Amino acid sequence: MGKQNKSKGGRTSSRLETMGVTEYLRQGRVVRRPAHSCGRRSNTLGQFVQRQKMRHTIALWGTLKCCDPMFTERRTAFLDFSSLANRLPAVYLPRTGGMNAASLLMPGIPVSDGTLLPVRQRLAEHEGAIVLLTDLTPGTLQEGERLVLFTAVQKTEARIPRVRFAKREVRPEEMAEVEGCLALTGAEFADEAKGWALVRVDRERCSPQGIVTRCTRYLEFTTDEALQEAAKSYGGLT
Repeated sequence: MGKQNKSKGGRTSSRLETMGVTEYLRQGRVVRRPAHSCGRRSNTLGQFVQRQKMRHTIALWGTLKCCDPMFTERRTAFLDFSSLANRLPAVYLPRTGGMNAASLLMPGIPVSDGTLLPVRQRLAEHEGAIVLLTDLTPGTLQEGERLVLFTAVQKTEARIPRVRFAKREVRPEEMAEVEGCLALTGAEFADEAKGWALVRVDRERCSPQGIVTRCTRYLEFTTDEALQEAAKSYGGLT
């Protein structure tokens, strides 16, 4: 027989917290109130670093999702993206001035995750120009496979740095053979405010790829000084 709780005119032990609301019985009535503590939230160094990573992950996803990226290895695309983005370096952005909504271009930002073989790619110099050099060779792609190029651009919007993404399909004739491998060429690949990722796609399958870039602006937000300034704007570390 289950144990019963009996009210004695005040609060009873029938209490639970869901969705930020506490429910309890008072004199036979269900009473609801916000479930939050008035005390200061713990903000240790480890907690702060993880919160900054998640904040940046959410900001990146907010613009990347507009390109309908393919992330197929977890229950949702966002869970897949966030588990990969959590491996990126932490960037420390202050809460003030709208910077908590900023996003920064850096190497490795994931744009896809799937079961096809990844395309190894890097920015390389060839005949005085910068090219996006891959490990693909003529005839490498299987029947039905196609290539999709993601482009990331570091912009400044209302004084806030934000990464914007775009994607397009690459035709085979666009690629040139460089050192025995296929490459994308053009003046844009010398732009240090941009990054790229070439993804293999076959119907519902894709390759796992991350951005390659020479952009270094994010580095100024990875220093100890940046960490201390950001932490101060959130009330300091505990």
